[in-house]
Amino acid sequence: MSAFRVLFVCIGNVCRSPLGERLLASKLPSDSFEVSSAGVGALVGSPMVPEAASRLEAYGGSADGFLARQLTPAMVEQSDLVLAATTAIRSRVLEDSPGALRRTFTVLELAALLDVTPAVTKPAVLVRSAAQERSRAGLVDYDIPDPYGRGDDAHEVAARWMAGAVERIARGLDG
Repeated sequence: MSAFRVLFVCIGNVCRSPLGERLLASKLPSDSFEVSSAGVGALVGSPMVPEAASRLEAYGGSADGFLARQLTPAMVEQSDLVLAATTAIRSRVLEDSPGALRRTFTVLELAALLDVTPAVTKPAVLVRSAAQERSRAGLVDYDIPDPYGRGDDAHEVAARWMAGAVERIARGLDG
């Protein structure tokens, strides 16, 4: 049985998406799930910014060995679930990979959809159910704001939003 592949996407791949990647990976069994991240305008080869790395550590994750990478259509095609930091990034992903629509969500969108989709034991079924219920997310804002270059408070807000959503997503995927 192959692992269920989750891909987080943000802009530079040095704040939000690696935070999501490392948090989710720490909550799921590594023999059943592969979690990665990339950026649509990645700072390729860069580590997580210190503010994001410290928030990750505060939530129990580690930034050790992380290096940013550029998103490619192949990464999206090989993923079972794509989680974008914002609706604009989700749209950008889908411009290059329109066939990924039913498995591409914002992080907050999928977390909200878990409240209206039936509990299931298979991650692929969960993703299909969430796609069918997409209009029921009922969020005012689907975006985790970009904290890059905006100081500690912005990183704290982004980390809090990401950590809360990842916790819900991990419970849903590993149901």
